[in-house]
Amino acid sequence: MKAILLEKPFKKLGFNYLDAAEIIVNLRQLQIEYQVHYHKLRNYHWNVQGSDFFELHKEFENEYIKVQEQIDIIAERMNVFGKQQQMTLNEVVKNSKIKELLDVAGSRDMVEDILIDFGILHDTMLEVLNASLNIGDAATEQIITEFIRDLEKRNWMFTSWLK
Repeated sequence: MKAILLEKPFKKLGFNYLDAAEIIVNLRQLQIEYQVHYHKLRNYHWNVQGSDFFELHKEFENEYIKVQEQIDIIAERMNVFGKQQQMTLNEVVKNSKIKELLDVAGSRDMVEDILIDFGILHDTMLEVLNASLNIGDAATEQIITEFIRDLEKRNWMFTSWLK
């Protein structure tokens, strides 16, 4: 007797439509969080003042360059699943848990705010990681594990700066 194979209408790299959708939804949320975080880092880089200006000006620049790279990696990963990136600023602002901090008193407030963002980013990364583990997506798991490792190191460094 001949076996009949039923194919799903969407299949990329062995993942069915529902599996891919779960990864894309979670990656998209991470990308949204990173977009607001990136914008804040740029603002802090431009507006930091005081005796630690040179140190934080450079560190905020290092951060936004790293975040820019990660945003690109996320977008490219979603493209692997056949989801092209169309995102409006309104969508980003509306859906981000990371919020702009408009009343910043100084560099200490900036660093404390960045650490709050790190917590939100970490939680969002864990959601992506769980989704990737649930469907056996080793590539996304590896990408996010590296993001988490890097974020934890940066969190330690900025926390140490506050002491």
